[in-house]
Amino acid sequence: MLMLVTSLEIVVIIGVGSLLGAWPTVGLLFLISIVGGILLKREGLAAWRRIQENLSEGIIPDKPVTDGVLILFGGALMLTPGFITDAVGLLLLFPPSRIVARTLVLSRLRRR
Repeated sequence: MLMLVTSLEIVVIIGVGSLLGAWPTVGLLFLISIVGGILLKREGLAAWRRIQENLSEGIIPDKPVTDGVLILFGGALMLTPGFITDAVGLLLLFPPSRIVARTLVLSRLRRR
């Protein structure tokens, strides 16, 4: 699986590089990583606050903890160079798409 993702990333980077040029492609990858870092910090802090609120209210923070894990995973994907991993990472950092991922993860965990 890792080889497949890496191969696809290389193909996409080469394709974008042939359209935009080498330096604009590198710049775009850096820009996406910077935006991802900003989102990672903002969403990670928000998830941490929700975990603390739930714990102070005596509620098991299953959703906020799952959000935190998805945010960390999204951030890790943002650190991986490539457009495909950046796209998936950004999806995990945006709350609406993260809700869908969280629902899938929690339903799968509950079945086990």
